[in-house]
Amino acid sequence: MADDELEIDLDDLQRRMDGALGALKTEFASLRTGRASASMLEPVMVEAYGQRTPINQVGTVNVPEPRMVTINVWDKSMVSAVEKAIRESGLGINPQLNGTIIMLPIPELNEERRRELTKVAGQYAEHARVAIRNVRRDGMEQLKKAKAAGMSEDDNKVWADEVQELTDAAIAGIDKALETKQQEIMQV
Repeated sequence: MADDELEIDLDDLQRRMDGALGALKTEFASLRTGRASASMLEPVMVEAYGQRTPINQVGTVNVPEPRMVTINVWDKSMVSAVEKAIRESGLGINPQLNGTIIMLPIPELNEERRRELTKVAGQYAEHARVAIRNVRRDGMEQLKKAKAAGMSEDDNKVWADEVQELTDAAIAGIDKALETKQQEIMQV
């Protein structure tokens, strides 16, 4: 067997680990920090035209001031569906209607809510760590198959070290992102 057939695809493992980190950053963007941000509405889906649709596909999301998000809903018949989706999203924001414009005043976060949000951020980070570990496990299984197919003990060890290095770097990235997000949440 040729040596290339015994190698594992580190680029694929790296891409999958980067994907887990990207998903974590998207989840972090949805967590409130006491400041208005259009990205906090990204995970909110509206029941529109028979399917679940992101808010930014039924209206224009703006941040006119630091503690206010507005949504200009394009279709008048969708205003109540958008309002309902925001109320049920768990963001803790009470929408106010003004015609086809929905205003979302962002209240100050109290200490208890800040602590809850840091715990949620920790849960998101743990899910990302699990995803990284799953990618690592897949890489190690590829190595076992390659070893069974004739890969030398030394080559197997080198590849295992490479996979572990990728894993450690990805976990460190998750920890850094979590620490940054928790500081952002706790900042008054």
